[in-house]
Amino acid sequence: MTPRELIDTADVPGGEPLRLFRRGSDHMIVLERNELMNSRMSGSEEALAVMTIERLGEKAPHLLIGGYGMGFTLRAALGVLGKDARVTVAELVPKIIEWAKGPMVELTAGCLDDPRVAVDIDDVGAVIRRGRASYDAILLDVDNGPDGLTRPGNDGLYGMRGLEAARMALTPGGILAVWSAAPDAKFARRMKDADFAVEEVGVRARSNGKGPRHVIWFGVKR
Repeated sequence: MTPRELIDTADVPGGEPLRLFRRGSDHMIVLERNELMNSRMSGSEEALAVMTIERLGEKAPHLLIGGYGMGFTLRAALGVLGKDARVTVAELVPKIIEWAKGPMVELTAGCLDDPRVAVDIDDVGAVIRRGRASYDAILLDVDNGPDGLTRPGNDGLYGMRGLEAARMALTPGGILAVWSAAPDAKFARRMKDADFAVEEVGVRARSNGKGPRHVIWFGVKR
């Protein structure tokens, strides 16, 4: 097997550093021993965008995507949104965007230059708290599930106060969509307690319908 090559390291405010590896044409972003992202597995991240927009039923919404990652969710969203849509990407780690424009530029495929896209280098929780009925959908894929894996500060996104902040930032009927590597019944109950109508959907990691089974929660603001 071709050995993987360390390309760069990125500091995470309040968390452990991220490492970008390359093996052949594949890229991996790793936190300690956890592989957070792999360029070969994008299906569930793409589904996060496509299924949210399907549920919105409109082509010109304002979406907030937290974080950029490898851009799978952003590129999928741009592929189905209309020309008048807007997408704000909240990314805490500046080097993630540098990697997107540097060693992973082919994977990025110009999505960050799309006129519908604005990048906010900030904590997505802070971006949410600043919003008041600002977004038609908030798409969260900043950890491997509803807990602060990448940094303890992310825990606040998934508690009652974080869910209430998300609800306040959404327009009437807006959607909070949360990606997870595994089910979490307690989090699903918290979403319901925060007055979201919750749907839990299982999706495969790969776009060909294979690979591990991941989970997306869609919470519609009542």
